[in-house]
Amino acid sequence: MSKISLQDRSDYLSNFNVKGVTARVASVPDIALGLGRLRPRMITAISLSLISLTASCSVDRAEEGRDAEEVMQTFISPRDSDILIADLSSDSEGIPVIGALTNLTQRPDYDNQPYFTPDASGIWYTANDPQNGQSDIWRYDFATESVTRITQSAPESEYSATALPDGSGISVIRVEADSMQRLWRFDLDGSNASLILPEIAPVGYHKWINESTVVMFVLGSPATLQVGDLETGQAHILTEDIGRSIHNIPGTGDISYVQRHEDGSATIMRLPGQGGPPERISEALSGGDFHAWTPDHFLLMADGPLIFARRDEPEAIWKQIADFSDLHLNLSRLAVSPDGTQIALVAELDALELPAN
Repeated sequence: MSKISLQDRSDYLSNFNVKGVTARVASVPDIALGLGRLRPRMITAISLSLISLTASCSVDRAEEGRDAEEVMQTFISPRDSDILIADLSSDSEGIPVIGALTNLTQRPDYDNQPYFTPDASGIWYTANDPQNGQSDIWRYDFATESVTRITQSAPESEYSATALPDGSGISVIRVEADSMQRLWRFDLDGSNASLILPEIAPVGYHKWINESTVVMFVLGSPATLQVGDLETGQAHILTEDIGRSIHNIPGTGDISYVQRHEDGSATIMRLPGQGGPPERISEALSGGDFHAWTPDHFLLMADGPLIFARRDEPEAIWKQIADFSDLHLNLSRLAVSPDGTQIALVAELDALELPAN
């Protein structure tokens, strides 16, 4: 396990010109994208061959308290897929409010699959080294603004870090030397790797119901949702043709997942942790996969540069809560911190629209 500080520089990253783009955070009708909770942040650039983190963005205290439409903030645009972070709060009606975005990773290549640590002190994520194609789990620490490489297991790669229910470490999807994808565990420092369910493959994504039960997206044609039992080492298929996003529903033992349909639409479903058939929660936006939950039971989804929220109530509807069109972002995965004060998003730049001849 190796730790990289803010002062370190990387020859790898220095070959690229990282440019800050000054952009206005767009306001959204009926919602204020305020910066009241945002303290000055150091923008962190992460590189994989001695990662570089550079400070380049802060909010002038004299501007704190202004409406978002009046505040110009320097934003480092994604290079490929980058992980963005923002403060998360609520308005007077309890609707989620997303603050200004900060690019935590801002480097070429793949940074994805953010997962907040249980104490909300950091984020685990997957980062790919373009020099050798190796993907490993890294941890960003908010207090020190530094990153730590958790797994170093070439030629294997690790993805989708998830906290183990007993707090002893993380579970990951490991792409083994023969390209087999199975569920593994590591201690928090990346040591003591061990295989969890040897007979179940190829696993793509997963979430835990309890210490002995795990829900998995298993690749295939079609992909299936399988429930694995660590005591027996076996898994059974619950349904098929599902999306890639599986989440624990806060305050419950339930799991949410996305059921795809032949017409291209999709439905977010609830799998009761205590057993019983799946239950419908809501139609997914634009047939999308990626969703997340706040601790106070709002369901969140992204659609291009827009973010929507919906209460976990039968008659609730989706409400747009943020619009980052001015930043030309295409948002995908979302994660919310356990204390509900931060949101992480995976973003890429939208393809440029060239003028017609």
